[in-house]
Amino acid sequence: MTAMLPALFTGLAIAMLVRGLLPPRRSLASRLSPYSVIGRTSLGRPTSSVEPAAGTLTGTTLQRLFGPPIQSLARSLNRIIETGGDEALLLRLRQANLLQDIPEASRIQEYRIRQLGAASAGVGIGAILGLVVFQQTGAVLGLALVGFIAGASRWRGRVDSAIESRSEQARIELYTVNQLLAMRTRAGGGVIQAVQMVAERGEGIVVGDLSDAMRLHRGGLSVFNAFQRIADITPEPYAARTYRLLAAAEDRGTDLGRALLALSSDVREARRDTLRRQATRRRAAMLIPIIGLMAPVMLLFIIAPVTELVFGITR
Repeated sequence: MTAMLPALFTGLAIAMLVRGLLPPRRSLASRLSPYSVIGRTSLGRPTSSVEPAAGTLTGTTLQRLFGPPIQSLARSLNRIIETGGDEALLLRLRQANLLQDIPEASRIQEYRIRQLGAASAGVGIGAILGLVVFQQTGAVLGLALVGFIAGASRWRGRVDSAIESRSEQARIELYTVNQLLAMRTRAGGGVIQAVQMVAERGEGIVVGDLSDAMRLHRGGLSVFNAFQRIADITPEPYAARTYRLLAAAEDRGTDLGRALLALSSDVREARRDTLRRQATRRRAAMLIPIIGLMAPVMLLFIIAPVTELVFGITR
């Protein structure tokens, strides 16, 4: 280790000196870009730069050099951890509302890179902890393995917790949304008018799904197919029932108001049962520290007279 550090710093210093004396050349595309602005704009192309051809590696020299092996390693790690394919992973990210600001074409790769980074950080932290605290090879390898497992599963756990949290929030919002939709339809409005009213005036997860359905409908899908699409991708079963109910009401003309009120009652009962189960679990969790504190004291009170009666030991 003492011999590698000077060699590493020497190599970095030589690389920085070479980069300063001989800077990398500009690419041909960047040099010709100012002279082809008129041609690109006339063809509807962006004025910033020429779009790379399919399969061309872009970015800095380090990105082109280390990008492909890192992406391959991230893909291999993702295949080990994730059970579904790319479509299932995209759906889970959409349900968790994570990485939605990244284009869909590069969203999976970004997720894999972040997963690989978390695994690498876990390995590094575990190895440093084992080296500093235990100073043994077995401990270093064991803690590095534990850090790898924890880091690799961190993003999967984050996605699962986000999906569960959003499902719970959607279940809370559904009762109010269904009531508003029922009142609007009872007042004489249709499905589209009721959904548009709620989407324009409300906010939240369910309102966002309704807005997406209206956006799909304005994009060319029928109302039935738009709500079916939203119902297929939502993680909350009661929300899926609501969207399919709206699709069926638009397609076959059922009594939407009564059905929405009945569904609201089911949502309220399910929410009440969930709160009861959570209260029971929390009450049991509160008993654990109480029992842990009281049990040793009770044992001392029980053991003290027994030892005096049996063995004649007095204090």
